[in-house]
Amino acid sequence: MNATPKLFSYRRYWAKRFGIAPVLPMHRDEMDQLGWDSCDIIIVTGDAYIDHPSFGMALIGRLLEAQGFRVGIISQPDWRDKEDFTVLGKPNLFFGITAGNMDSMVNRYTADRRIRRDDAYTPNAEPGKRPDRSVIVYAQRVREAFNDVPVVIGGIEASLRRIAHYDYWSDKVRRSILPDSKADLLVFGNAERAIVELAHRLAKGEPISEIKDIRGTALMTTALPADWAVIDSTRIDKPGRVERLPDPYADTTRCAGTNDNTRPGDSQTASIVPAQSWPGKTKPRLVREKTVIRLPSYTQVSSNKALYAHASRVFHLETNPGNARAMIQKHGDRFVWLNPPPVPLSTEELDRVYELPYSRQPHPAYDGARIPAWEMIRHSVNIMRGCFGGCTFCSITEHEGRIIQSRSEDSIIREIETIRDTTPGFKGHISDLGGPTANMYELKCKDKTVEAACRRLSCVYPKICSNLNTSHKPLIRLYKRARALPGIKKVFIASGLRYDLAVRSPEYVRELVMHHVGGYLKIAPEHTEPGPLSKMMKPGIGTYDQFKKMFDRFSAEAGKEQYLIPYFIAAHPGTTNQDMLNLALWLKRNDFRPDQVQSFLAAPLALASAMYYTGRNPLRKTGKDYEQVITVKAGRQRRLHKAFLRYHDPDNWPILREALKEMGRADLIGRGKRHLVPEHQPHHRPMRGKSYHAKSSRQCKTRQKQVRR
Repeated sequence: MNATPKLFSYRRYWAKRFGIAPVLPMHRDEMDQLGWDSCDIIIVTGDAYIDHPSFGMALIGRLLEAQGFRVGIISQPDWRDKEDFTVLGKPNLFFGITAGNMDSMVNRYTADRRIRRDDAYTPNAEPGKRPDRSVIVYAQRVREAFNDVPVVIGGIEASLRRIAHYDYWSDKVRRSILPDSKADLLVFGNAERAIVELAHRLAKGEPISEIKDIRGTALMTTALPADWAVIDSTRIDKPGRVERLPDPYADTTRCAGTNDNTRPGDSQTASIVPAQSWPGKTKPRLVREKTVIRLPSYTQVSSNKALYAHASRVFHLETNPGNARAMIQKHGDRFVWLNPPPVPLSTEELDRVYELPYSRQPHPAYDGARIPAWEMIRHSVNIMRGCFGGCTFCSITEHEGRIIQSRSEDSIIREIETIRDTTPGFKGHISDLGGPTANMYELKCKDKTVEAACRRLSCVYPKICSNLNTSHKPLIRLYKRARALPGIKKVFIASGLRYDLAVRSPEYVRELVMHHVGGYLKIAPEHTEPGPLSKMMKPGIGTYDQFKKMFDRFSAEAGKEQYLIPYFIAAHPGTTNQDMLNLALWLKRNDFRPDQVQSFLAAPLALASAMYYTGRNPLRKTGKDYEQVITVKAGRQRRLHKAFLRYHDPDNWPILREALKEMGRADLIGRGKRHLVPEHQPHHRPMRGKSYHAKSSRQCKTRQKQVRR
């Protein structure tokens, strides 16, 4: 990791002479105005092009521009033919393909697989401007238009589909997105290092077919380096036999030692194959940089749920950049090769990335159209990236990693001042200082050596690691400095809060509650019961109660009427009907009436998605097998779990009455305070007071604010 080149240490490409573009061009006439005869790199995206660092196409585009390359943008092309993919001509180096800031399937469909009525990343929120599985479709159209240009895929959609994965929308295991898209290379995670190195190597004339060693990339291969060792084992902590691999130039499509002749239904696939023994008495010493772990093949994981759960476990144990090894997974006659994750950016590098010359505006071609996603974040500032929470239902960790990368305080303040001084219509309110989690800024392992060796899936579950620095002092200092800036009236914190960390710093909670809450603060206990919480890797509800006491106390001291807005998930793996009933009773006791609720959505690669598909828990083994997990997938039971969260809605009373009788809890039907639902339906729906509807972020999978009566 120490030998990793600094992000801005490369010699800039010759096209730097053209200078900085006001916005990256989307049309040929814009290229002409810049004096360009061609683009070096063209980025195809499923989102509207907004030149703001919160949008991936802008961040990567401006970063490549800073390296001296000419970058064009093709935004939301008509995918039905290839013409829209030719508007900027043929790029000199490669096409970069991304679905946008969101997975295209999450963007288009609800957790109940219904088509959404709008798209927050499209002008005027118009739906239908991107295809399902956008990365695959865009890559196919690019190949039709220019079949001799390298195609590189990235962004969250490609990142979460880099190996065989359960696909919630088709309810089956799909192949890695690499063979389906026919891309030359996949960059996963925050891809700054990978994309910069790739661009410079291609610019020097290196064929993309020979670029196989960049961290944070995946590719298809038919043969593996002869000097690498393969760990072929079903238990990562008890490796199998080390074998020499064939000559990469030999005419072969098989990896030495591969046994992939099993077919669906064969007896060999009925359970996990035991780990092999080391030959001899002494275990050989493995060199991590020359070791690759062989995951169960696509054929195996698509036909054997135990092996799918196992592959998920192994994959997640190889996500720490400090100790992760390369992985391979057989797909037909070829292998998906995953290089280790990218080395996190330093504070200095992250500062420079976020201080590139973004216009912070939508492209002028949109002519003032309303783009909801931009309106929501236009006055917000990203202060960090990554998350070490490890929540099993969330894909942030699989994409951004567990190591927190924080910007410097000075850089953040400069961005706030830029917003204040240059943004039309700015009225003094910063809408958020945050990231994946609001209060993980500057939190990290106390010992770099320990961090590099760690394989924990969460730094805070089942309890906060003793090696984790949990001091909120840098964040408190940042908040105070930001709100003291001239012209800044209010700095809100809108990102999700990790309250089990916050309660360790009453000073932080005081600063947050007294100065940075606009009446409501979102928080995510997700559930109240130990069963589902253990499958989510979330703290118990007692920690929420502790935080709520602090919140209420400091709100009272400030003389403010403020409320917590808790999020809950229905139908998460490991949740029983009794768990949902207990949650509904807790909501009623605490006088909460959720407005809109979120059902579990199985995002690709997430650990909870493996539980949902397999009915097994990759987090825990019992004897030789994985712990069994109850899953709620469809039909009446899924509707029932949502109904428990909205126990106050008359539309849900019939199914709740029926369920309560089946559960032997008919005593909860009636008109008293202790009852959950009344015994009779109203003739009309009564007004139940004012409802508060929050503007929700699709990137957070449309969880809506809950409402307290």
